[in-house]
Amino acid sequence: MTVRADQEITAQAAAQLMEPLTEIVSHAAAATLATAFNAVARRIKDDQSPVTSADEASEAVILDGLARLLPGVPVVSEESVANAPGQLGASVVIVDPLDGTKEFLAGRDEFTVNVAIVTHGRPLAGLIAAPAQGLLWRGIVGGGAERLRIKWQTGAIEECSAIHARPAPERLRAPVSRSHLDPASENFLARLPQVERYACGSSVKFCHLAQGDADVYPRLAPTHEWDIAAGCAILAAAGGTVTDPHGHPLRFAQPQVKYLVPGFIAWGDPAMVRPTSA
Repeated sequence: MTVRADQEITAQAAAQLMEPLTEIVSHAAAATLATAFNAVARRIKDDQSPVTSADEASEAVILDGLARLLPGVPVVSEESVANAPGQLGASVVIVDPLDGTKEFLAGRDEFTVNVAIVTHGRPLAGLIAAPAQGLLWRGIVGGGAERLRIKWQTGAIEECSAIHARPAPERLRAPVSRSHLDPASENFLARLPQVERYACGSSVKFCHLAQGDADVYPRLAPTHEWDIAAGCAILAAAGGTVTDPHGHPLRFAQPQVKYLVPGFIAWGDPAMVRPTSA
């Protein structure tokens, strides 16, 4: 399907796009695994974060696929954000070709490939692949969420199951970042009555909430839209929610603030939403 730059991608259109987007993300996942983590070329960006040839290979696959699938839709991608169009339309695709580069370089299996469709500033659909785990999560807000087990090289889907966030249990589980656990998030978790924490990298934390394995994930420090857009869509599709620190909806596709989100709290159970003054 062809979508003009000013045309809105609806939930119905996103449903039609989900299979070809899954194919694109699967090829990108395969690209991240093409070279061993300890042999990839790497460098440090101006913001002091690492980038590797695996990030760049994944991004090339995704951008090429999106150019063919959605030739009229603006794309904002982490490694080429400087090339993002000055004018964004009603809908935009937000891409993180390899989230969790530090996890990748450490040989952990938690790095991800992220693609989200954002319409009128809200994540509508998302896909997150965990290449080293052979898993892909996807969802459309209002249309449900799924977890797939895929062979990346062939794109063969070995298993597909619906996933749902769970009602909050008495003892909450909270994935926390190894690299980015800020004091405000630490304080927020400390104020909750019972929380079991566990270390976890990348956007896969959203997927744990979406499949009912965890309950709350705060990050009360600035983060980029491409780090969380796909996860926000998948979690919402699974019945959860993501808000700003005051309990309000997040806004995306915001070039005027350099695509930065000031902070967020992800909840598996929307009934648990509570603001923080942090």
